[in-house]
Amino acid sequence: MTEGTVVKWHKSIGDTVNVGDVLAEIETDKAVMELEAFDAGKLEQIYVGEGAKVRIGEKLALLLASGESSPQNDGPANQVEKIESITVADRNPTLPSQAKIEPGKTVIPAPGERIKASPLARKIAGAKGVDLNTVQGSGPRGRIIARDLEATVTPSTALASVAVPIVPGGQGARRIPLSGMRKVIAERLLASKTKIPHFYLNLEVDAGELMHLRAQLNEHLEKTASGKFTINDFILKAVVAAATKVPRVNASFSGDAIIEYADVHLAVAVAIEDGLVTPVIRQAQKKSLREISEAVKDLATRSRTKKLKPEEYQGGTLTVSNLGSYGIDSFSAVINPPQAMILAIGAIVKKPVVNAQDQIVAGHRLAVGLSADHRVVDGAIGAQYLAEFRRLLENPIWMLI
Repeated sequence: MTEGTVVKWHKSIGDTVNVGDVLAEIETDKAVMELEAFDAGKLEQIYVGEGAKVRIGEKLALLLASGESSPQNDGPANQVEKIESITVADRNPTLPSQAKIEPGKTVIPAPGERIKASPLARKIAGAKGVDLNTVQGSGPRGRIIARDLEATVTPSTALASVAVPIVPGGQGARRIPLSGMRKVIAERLLASKTKIPHFYLNLEVDAGELMHLRAQLNEHLEKTASGKFTINDFILKAVVAAATKVPRVNASFSGDAIIEYADVHLAVAVAIEDGLVTPVIRQAQKKSLREISEAVKDLATRSRTKKLKPEEYQGGTLTVSNLGSYGIDSFSAVINPPQAMILAIGAIVKKPVVNAQDQIVAGHRLAVGLSADHRVVDGAIGAQYLAEFRRLLENPIWMLI
């Protein structure tokens, strides 16, 4: 994220604040977070009102300890830029004091010289896909800082900035400004489709045994007043179990290496009002069918009320997107970077099929689509994974052992 919205202030000017008190609620691109106080004191000033957007690093308020007074010319100055303007000698005491450089002066790194960039600048560059070798730093000693990347044109921004004729809206049309979430979705998916070499595999699963087993289990659970299983619960369990058999799909591309993860952190796409979030079931390979069922229900509920914590929607290693409940038979999904695979699950459809005896009978079929990063997953690996996934869904009792 690069900015947030102040949803609500829990403290007013003049209030006493203790460590751990909730000062305000901040809406990020994914959730509404509580901002806690890390120091005690009195709330002297509030610089950002409710409903206003604020960039990372900007001041929200002024908290004074007992006996302190407001600094001169205090105001909502950007603290990030203040930090960036500290001299090189202040940052690195091993450098001589005369190494101080006038802030704001643009310096081009010498060939072969290590790129100097602030952590925030590196993070922004990574998100925008910017090669820092092509950026001129305006910070101390040519250090690249956040503001140097604001006007940087990347392949993504270049594509986004291409003039596209707008069809006149006509009477009754309305303009819907992009929310923070929609901006992030647009940026990430554009980067995914333009930078990741997608390829797609599709197959059909015989879901007859799955439907039968689920009906049996839910009939028993209904008598014991326990929560019922959904088809998606079995699908998620099969996704995870298959990934432990074919671990290459549970991986990411890392420039000069492929990172194959030891744990399966399963991200599940959940549709909410503003767009889409992908809460993560941690170490899903260690969870039973019941535990996965309970986890996904809890995460989906809190996703829709924006009560997720950042760590609950970050760090997924592969993703499942299920549109079966919307009546979609099949589709192809866009990879959620930096992951290497996403599964697209359609609806279970009752249709005529040919059985082992060459008879035409009624059957239940489930369409599954795999989108993979060809830098990490080859076609044969993707096919092996889908074969294992189908084997588990067509023999669902194995997932209960």
